[in-house]
Amino acid sequence: MGRYKVAEKFVSINGEARRAGELAVFIRFAGCNLRCVYCDTAWAISRAAPHELMDEKEIYDYIHSSGVKNVTLTGGEPLIQKDINELLEFLSRDENLRIEIETNGAVDIRPYKNISDRISFTVDYKCPGSGMEDGMIDANFLAVDRDDSVKFVVSDRNDLVRMKEIIEAFTLCERTVVYVSCVFRAITPLEVVEFMKENKLNDVRLQLQLHKFIWDPDERGV
Repeated sequence: MGRYKVAEKFVSINGEARRAGELAVFIRFAGCNLRCVYCDTAWAISRAAPHELMDEKEIYDYIHSSGVKNVTLTGGEPLIQKDINELLEFLSRDENLRIEIETNGAVDIRPYKNISDRISFTVDYKCPGSGMEDGMIDANFLAVDRDDSVKFVVSDRNDLVRMKEIIEAFTLCERTVVYVSCVFRAITPLEVVEFMKENKLNDVRLQLQLHKFIWDPDERGV
């Protein structure tokens, strides 16, 4: 069995993506291969971040005990965890679970795409404002399908322009669900909506990080 660095685990609502507003059980892993300037979980991005080691069964038992069907694997970056494929295979044996992997766009998702149809991916595209755009793997944005989603987190108009370029370059609205989210306190939802109107961004969905409106934006475990 694998041993995974779990930085925190909790039940909350999904704040983003396809199941926003629904209950989810979150497993947050320690360690990330990017250093985005606006990261809101910077405390968890070091591999040495505080964590507990849990194996597949311990993680599954926690998920099962929650009584919640939506499972969000997040980080940090979940796909850099050693033996993560074994965890995904283990969890996907439970036909009642719906597993979402929040991944940063800088890890190739293709090796994990065929593990189970109960696993979906929310793939970030890191715009210039993140400082991490050079880490994006183009193949990820061709590998996503209608069960997945791509999320752009934008901090200014330059990020919005780049988002439009990437959506068009990879015909993302034809292959998956596309979300745009604001860097908290950096750009307003109104600015994003005005850009969407100006550029006729049909099928792009504005999303707000619900958990940051319900709880303190810096609170953990929500």
